[in-house]
Amino acid sequence: MFAILSAGIAPAFALLSFFYLKDRFTEPLSLIVRTFIFGMLLVFPIMFVQYAIANEINANLFVELFFLPALLEEFFKWFIFFYVIYGHTEFDAHYDGIVYAVSISLGFATLENILFLFVNGIEYAFTRAIFPVSSHALFAVIMGYHFGKAKMYKHHQKRNLLFAFLFPFFLHGIYNYILNTTSSKWLFIMVPFMIILWMLALHRMKSANKTMQSN
Repeated sequence: MFAILSAGIAPAFALLSFFYLKDRFTEPLSLIVRTFIFGMLLVFPIMFVQYAIANEINANLFVELFFLPALLEEFFKWFIFFYVIYGHTEFDAHYDGIVYAVSISLGFATLENILFLFVNGIEYAFTRAIFPVSSHALFAVIMGYHFGKAKMYKHHQKRNLLFAFLFPFFLHGIYNYILNTTSSKWLFIMVPFMIILWMLALHRMKSANKTMQSN
C-alpha cells in the first residue's frame, strides 16, 4: 500500500515542484496545499456524474471521449479556480494562474492515479506518470495562463476566461481520442503529442514570466 501511495503521489509532487519553483515570486504553500486538496475532492463527484450520465444515455464515441472525461474534468477544475482563486488577493501576477491551476489539476490527477494503481497494479506507475499525470499538469498550464491573462488584462477578460476552459478541454479531448482510437500504435502518436504539449506549456510559462518582468 505504501508503495502504491508513493508511486501515485511522486509524479505530482515532482511536477508541482517544477512549476512552483519557476515562479519568480513564490505563492503561499498553505494556498497551494488548499488548491491541491480542492483538486483531489473533485475526483469523486466527477466519477459519480460520469457514471450517472454513462448509464442514462447511449453515448457515442465523441461523447465518451470529449464530454464525459474531458469536458467534465476541465470544467470543474475551471470552476474551482474561478470561485476559489480568481478573486484571491494572492493571485496578483500572470504566472500565478499557472501555479494555482497546476495545483488544482495535480490534486485531481494524484487521487485519480492512486485509485487507478490500487485497482490495476503498481506496474502502471511509470506510464501513468509520463502520460495521464503529466497531461493534466500541461492542460492546467494552458488554463492558468489564460486565467492569469484575464486577471492582468481586463479588456480581454471574458475572452481569456473562456479560453481558460476551451483550450484545455479541446487538448484533453484530443488526448483521449489518441489514447482510445489508435490501438497498439497509440504510443507513436501520443509521444509527439506530449512533446508538443510540453513545448506549448513551456512557451506559455516563459511568456507569463516575461509579463511579470515587464510590469
